Amino acid sequence: MSRLTHPIHDFRYKGGELYCEGVPVASIIRKTGTPAYIYSHQTLVGHYRKIAAAFKSLDPVICFAMKANGNLAVLRALAREGAGFDIVSGGELRKARMIGADMQKVAFASVGKTEEEILLAIRAGILLFNVESVPELVNINRLAGKMRKTVRVALRINPDIDAPTHEKINTGSLRKKFGIDLKTARGIFLDRKAYPSLCINGIHIHIGSQITRGEPFVAAIRKALAFMDDLALKGVVIEYLDIGGGLGIIYKDEAPQTALEYARKVMPLLKGRALQLVMEPGRFIVGNAGIFVTRKLYTKDNGLKKFMIVDAGMNDLVRPSMYGAHHEIIPVVKSAARKIVCDVVGPVCESADVFAHDREVADIKDGALLALLSAGAYGYAMASNYNARPRAVEVMVKGTRWDVIRARETFRDLVRGSFIPEYLK
Repeated sequence: MSRLTHPIHDFRYKGGELYCEGVPVASIIRKTGTPAYIYSHQTLVGHYRKIAAAFKSLDPVICFAMKANGNLAVLRALAREGAGFDIVSGGELRKARMIGADMQKVAFASVGKTEEEILLAIRAGILLFNVESVPELVNINRLAGKMRKTVRVALRINPDIDAPTHEKINTGSLRKKFGIDLKTARGIFLDRKAYPSLCINGIHIHIGSQITRGEPFVAAIRKALAFMDDLALKGVVIEYLDIGGGLGIIYKDEAPQTALEYARKVMPLLKGRALQLVMEPGRFIVGNAGIFVTRKLYTKDNGLKKFMIVDAGMNDLVRPSMYGAHHEIIPVVKSAARKIVCDVVGPVCESADVFAHDREVADIKDGALLALLSAGAYGYAMASNYNARPRAVEVMVKGTRWDVIRARETFRDLVRGSFIPEYLK
């Protein structure tokens, strides 16, 4: 038995064959076909437990960021561990209710909540709204008043900190659409009586995703705490501090902090403060709990370079196309074949449909399987039906058993809800 050189948990080679926990990946694919997402239950809950243990003394509300992976089985597994959920839509709220989540562990973010979503969340009795603008605050106050409810609110402040991550997932700068500037937020807190149906007693920060160093988090938290201390001088008491998520994982050669290392940097800042800590990890929990399996179709050589063409496309896993993201690519069955340098590409009609540029990979036989690692976060969650391609099957492995946790879509799924008007018949 050998672990992969890439430190993905609970995926190992045994006798030259890739396993997820106690199950050969190839044996799953023989039943499900490709492309397929495969998740390890043990890795999933293990990462949640690491964060819970690291911050245990502060008794945080740990809200899994559902946007990272919204599969119902994944959510249910985390809810059974005590997780709450960070949601950004009415659909995600409905999912939280479906899997029996504790509504007092649900935080609702998003810069554009609709009236329907706000009403749904108020009726559900969520922990709090993370509010991102004055118009949103006014709207929630109005709707809560109509329902004769008092709703708990945290203001998402924008600390204007540029986190060292991809520009498209950097959210803590005033150049981005997220959060409220400190001057406006201070005015809201000092004028809380203008919102009689709201209990504005929380602060929320979230500066981005896939951040591997602790310093940006510490800087943002320090800024939030200084802001709170200034408010305290004016008699404003903050009860909730939501420090967001964004902890990075290893995709290639990153050296991200562990949950314990992160806690050691953050906890001294919060020591002695009467605050309920809220956290929103997503990628950290589920990113390395999943792989994405595809099948090689053939290799194309145009005289200038080689292309290994697979049956999965950017519609299945868009991160490489959208962010230039790196996913390690390994054979499901170890091969003695020579290695070639090629682009690993899909069948979608876009030049961006590339999983790897100029990557050295094993020159496996046509029809053999490849696994893209670290695919548990923002994989299926961002998938589409572009080019009329059905979305992949999802599987969860627990020990020596495995289950399909979302069926592969069919053509019927693709056209469901579509109608040809009478004048075109």
